[in-house]
This record gives sequence, structure tokens and C-alpha cells, in this order.
Amino acid sequence: MSRRDIVTAIPTSFHADGSLDIEGSRAIFRYVAQSGNEGAFVLGTTGEFPAIDEEEFRALVGAAVEDLGGRMRVIVHVGRSSAFEAVRRVQIARELGAREFAALTPYYLSSAEAAVESYFEAVSEAVGDGSLFVYVYPKRSGIEVSPALLARLATLPNVIGAKISEMTLDDIAAYRAVVDDDFVLYTGADRDLVAAGEVGAQGVVSGVSSVLPKPFRALAAAADGGDPETIATAQAAVDDVVRVIGGDMPRMKAALRSMGVADGRCRMALVEPDHEALVEIDRVINAYR
Repeated sequence: MSRRDIVTAIPTSFHADGSLDIEGSRAIFRYVAQSGNEGAFVLGTTGEFPAIDEEEFRALVGAAVEDLGGRMRVIVHVGRSSAFEAVRRVQIARELGAREFAALTPYYLSSAEAAVESYFEAVSEAVGDGSLFVYVYPKRSGIEVSPALLARLATLPNVIGAKISEMTLDDIAAYRAVVDDDFVLYTGADRDLVAAGEVGAQGVVSGVSSVLPKPFRALAAAADGGDPETIATAQAAVDDVVRVIGGDMPRMKAALRSMGVADGRCRMALVEPDHEALVEIDRVINAYR
């Protein structure tokens, strides 16, 4: 049986004035804890990490470890534009009990491969007895990670895998070809749990599963069963949910509001769903909750 981890990328809840809604965020953590998914990805892109200050980071990581730690793996994203900042966030998260981490490549300014390697060397050292995922997202960071670079990063102490966002299945296959079989590759494409598995990924980091986890669990179970018709039906449900909610944080939070989980908004400059979108969000909630 193939490994098909579903790791939920969790939104951060904010009040309408932009201030952190820690109780709403904890409510989302507790909701995700009941999903049956293998892990939680905290303060990544879906968690609006660029808009989170250090004090808020401490509060959210502490809450995540407390509310999720006994139920699933907790992967804390610590990536920043500099190794200094990323290491500081690792240190804070370790103090709070975190032992799994992910770090986006440096971002905003262009970085040569040698600088990216130095960044991950520093973060890997800070992780200590924990584990680290390389977070590859060139459309957001501006930093490309070649297969050769990933192969070198994979040899660093504590680096156990990579999360790969908005890249093709061919890109995932190229990464798989240069790393060991036990090096974990997670796709960031919610709908590609099965497709990415066919080219060597061991799971998905999915924001949509923070809202409606059941279709994702059904797809994983169908893939394990191997019946093509069951897989196609489960994939169609996932595709429906992803089409409506996608990697759109305002839509995720609108769904969580509709379900009574948390009354959160986004802090970053994102467009709220219109009436038509809200109707569709309620439709998929009724169909797949």
C-alpha cells in the first residue's frame, strides 16, 4: 500500500479589524484535530505567515502544539527571508515543543544556490533533534530549486522531505529521481493526492482539507482499495470541493464561518467571496461535510 499522508494546511483566524483571533484559530485547530488526517501544517501560506509577528507566532505555535499535538503530527512553518529570522522561529517553536518544521526558501530578493544552501544549513542545524521539510514554492518565493540543489539539501542533517507547491507532476518526478526512496515528497496541489502519488509523492499538504476533510479521506481510502470506479467517484468529489474553495483563504474562512467553526477573516490583502461564491461554498458544505 502506498503512503498517502493528508497534511492539513491550517488558516489563521483574524478579527475584522485585522487583529489576531487566537480563540478562533484554536477553534480551527480543534476542528482539524477531528479530521483523521495525518498531520497539520501550521503558519504556512494558508496561515498567512508573512503577516504574523513573532509574538503572534509564539501564541499560535503554542496553541497548535497543545490542541493538535496529541492527535496528529504538527509541522511548523518557519521560513523567512533570512536564515537569522528562520532560526529564531525554530528556536521559539522548539521551546514550545515542536519537533517537525518546514522552511520556505529565502524570498523576495534573488538568491544563488550557494546562498540557499547556506540558509538551509543554518535552519537544519537549529532544528537539532527534530526534522525539516524544504518548502519549494518558486511562484511565491521567486527561488527555483533544481533537482540537483534538492539532492544536496536532502543530505543535510534533519532534512527529511520537501513540500512542493504549484509545480508540475513532472517536476515531482524529477525530484523523486534524485532523492532516496524514504525522502518524503508532499505536493501542495490539493486535488493531486493520487496523481502525485503515481510519480513518487507520499502525500499532500491541503488547505481545503481544513474545511472539508471527508472527501480527501475517501479519496485516500479509494486509492488504497484500487477500484477505478470508486477512485473516480472520490476524485470527482475532491475536484468539486477544490474548484469551489481552492487555495483561497477568504473562501476557506467563509466556509468555516458558515459551519460555525470560527468567525475569522484574513489579514492580508485578499478578496472576499461574492454572493455567488458563498452559495457555492454552502453547496459543497452540504454535500461533503
